[in-house]
Amino acid sequence: EVQLVESGGGTVEAGGSLKLSCVASGFDFKASYMTWARQRPGQRVERIASIDWNGERPDYADSVKGRFTISKDNDNNHVYLDMTALEPEDTALYQCARGYGSADEIDGIQYWQWDHLGQGIQVTVTS
Repeated sequence: EVQLVESGGGTVEAGGSLKLSCVASGFDFKASYMTWARQRPGQRVERIASIDWNGERPDYADSVKGRFTISKDNDNNHVYLDMTALEPEDTALYQCARGYGSADEIDGIQYWQWDHLGQGIQVTVTS
């Protein structure tokens, strides 16, 4: 059974930092792309960062580029998200996902899907 469990969320002031962790089990982690996604209040789930099976070639959404860093530890089945310069607009439920994901575009809006998503961890950024 695939399990993805996130930790490290919380409440932080704007400009602050948080580091999220996700521990994975039940699949070949070393052979898997991993992704962090988030769902802001009233909005669709968006892919914000992905990394390849070797922990290389990170790929970021424009909204977090330069502020967030994704990393992967294949020895311990963890994927991390270092978040800096946090803004109130980063307030969301953050979830880790197995794979890069796939998106359908409808009326210019992307709807992302993954086979496996964690339950998520809340991040709240206050102004």
